[in-house]
This record gives sequence, C-alpha cells and structure tokens, in this order.
Amino acid sequence: MKEAKRITYSRHGVLILFSLFAVYPAVNVLSISLRPGDRLRSTDLSIIPADWTFQSYFSLFTEQPFLTWLGNSLLVSLLVTIFGVTLASIGGYAFSRFRFIGRGAGMATLLTTQMFPATMLMLPLYVMIARLHLVDTFLGLMLFYTATAMPFCLWQMKGFYDTIPVSLEEAARIDGCSRWQSFIRVTLPLALPGLVITALFSFMTAWSEYLVAAQVLQSSEKFTLPLGLKSFQETMSTQWGLYAAGAIIVSVPVVLLFMLLSRYLVSGMTLGAVKE
Repeated sequence: MKEAKRITYSRHGVLILFSLFAVYPAVNVLSISLRPGDRLRSTDLSIIPADWTFQSYFSLFTEQPFLTWLGNSLLVSLLVTIFGVTLASIGGYAFSRFRFIGRGAGMATLLTTQMFPATMLMLPLYVMIARLHLVDTFLGLMLFYTATAMPFCLWQMKGFYDTIPVSLEEAARIDGCSRWQSFIRVTLPLALPGLVITALFSFMTAWSEYLVAAQVLQSSEKFTLPLGLKSFQETMSTQWGLYAAGAIIVSVPVVLLFMLLSRYLVSGMTLGAVKE
C-alpha cells in the first residue's frame, strides 16, 4: 500500500513539474504585459508587479490598429474553418464509404504530404497563388491555409466515418431518404466530435500562423494578428509591453474554444483514431 502511494506521489510530482514548465512562459508574458513601459526584465520575482498597469492593453486598442488585425484574423480563420469543415466532411465521407479507382493512392498521397514540413510546400503553393493573381489577398491566404490543413482533416473525418455503422444509413434509405439525406440527417450528426476537431484544427491553422501570411500579405491594412504583433519588433528596440499584451489577447479565443469544446475533443480523437 505504501509502495503504491509512493508511486502515485512520484507520478503526480513529475506531472506538476512539467506543468510548471508549460505554464511559466504564459505567466511570464502576462507579467511583462502588466509592467509599465517596455521592461522585459525585472528584479522583482512576483507575477504581478507592484507598479502594475493596464496601459499596454489600453494603448493596444487606442493607439494601434489592433482591431483591424483582429478583424482580419477572424475573417480569414472563420472562412478557412468553414471551407475546411465542408470539404473534409464531404471528402472524408467519399473516402470512407465509396470504393473507386485511385482511392488508396489518393489517401497515401494525402498522408505523404504530412511527412514534409509546411515550409517545403510554400514555394509551389506561392507560385500557384501568384499565377492566379491572388497575392496580397485574403482569398489567396485562405487557399494556402485550406490546402495545408486539408490532408489532416480528410484523414480525421475518414477515420471517424469508419466508426459509424453503414447499417444506419441503409435503414434511413429504406425509410425513403436519399443518400444525401441520409448523410445529412444520420451520418453527419453522429460525426459531430470529428467535425469539432476538424473545425478547431482549421481555425488554429489560420489563427496563429505567421510565415505564410508574411509571404502572401504585403499591405499593412491587411495584416493578420501575427503580422501585426511582429510590427512591434523594430531593428533597434521592441515594444515588449504591447507585444506581451497582444500575445495574451491572441491566446484568449483559442483557450476559450478548447474549454468549450473539450468534451467533444476527447471522444473525437479517440473514435477517429481507428485503422481501416
């Protein structure tokens, strides 16, 4: 009994230690955002400094085009999420339910694209967007994000559809539903956890991405949040207070989404991770 307790305490101690390592950067950024001026370092070890202030947050909304960056990021991220969920839900269903020539090769190709770093795909995708005259447009950026997120989303939805019995659709078709109606009314509602994961991954792909946005977007009025925050970093100095305050605000929507959708994430990631 004592040995079991000792193992439990040791396990919890290790988890707490790694949790502190994970939480410390976020706490440090919060502390920097509350310091007056642009102080990056401080001899005070307290999380909330004695002379704390919200001036960086006020300046972010009153003196900087932060709301414009926020609106641009929301527009791009929401549209990428809608396109990603729509295409992945239909494409994943086709790969799961139909047997056609090139099905195996198509799935293998999608899986192969995930083995290469995203930066490797930047050049060919940029060339395609340039030929379509979509450089410095939100549409070009959304196509870029949707293309890079689609392989994972298709595999996720295909694996989730595999867990749903085909007999449910057959019963719906016997009752008079067409294949499309059985998909919309029976299969799609049962695939809700998988759709949630797909939506969250698509949103995350567009919300915090910097490298692709820096190549596609060139006009400052079209900057997304990562590009806007990068503008606080200059050659000789960095506005650390604004940088930290913006980083905290950018993380809030993602944290709220994870909290609201946590009950779907566990079941979706478990049921979707099946082998055919």
